[in-house]
Amino acid sequence: MAEICLLETPPLPLLVPPGTFDPGGFCWCASTEIEWRRPGAAIDLSTSHDGSDPTNMVFVMRGPCDFLPVELARLHAPGLGLTTEMALAPYAIDDATDELYARRVPPASLLWLAADNLNALFWGLHDWCHFHNHGPFVDRAYTELQCDAAALCWIRRNAGTIGLDAGRWGRLRQEAEAQARSYFAAEGIPWREGWLGEGWLKAAEEAW
Repeated sequence: MAEICLLETPPLPLLVPPGTFDPGGFCWCASTEIEWRRPGAAIDLSTSHDGSDPTNMVFVMRGPCDFLPVELARLHAPGLGLTTEMALAPYAIDDATDELYARRVPPASLLWLAADNLNALFWGLHDWCHFHNHGPFVDRAYTELQCDAAALCWIRRNAGTIGLDAGRWGRLRQEAEAQARSYFAAEGIPWREGWLGEGWLKAAEEAW
């Protein structure tokens, strides 16, 4: 039997250059919480955040949607009690980011998250940040940095609900930093020491 949890997702301040997002696109819809369904009272905390696509993670539709591609949710998140529910097609995260913004549809009014492991939850929260902040996705490294920071801060804020201790969060932070560094290296952008560091993230959380 899957358990439904509400995770607090207050918006972070802008941590990257303003041009990363459209004028008025950053925090166009202020995030407050996300409904998350997990299997029972525990999730798999052993999965690493290594840049691979998440398994057993999908955004489930609250009702019919005629402007985004959808697929059967249970095909992408088995074992979570899903039957006939439809979900955002996993390849359509960018489509959702664009269309939700263009139509001014609050993400929480349309989607909830099903995920059964830590890497999947990280990516789900990362995408949740995307849905609330729109940009041209030209500066990929900076866009991903903002969303990684949000995912890490939201996971730490909800650690008790998730069942995550400080040590495992610290390893997740290190994994996320390693991935972010690779994005910056690929685009030839210098990495600033301290980005995604614990102190940097805590300073961002002070806005809450």
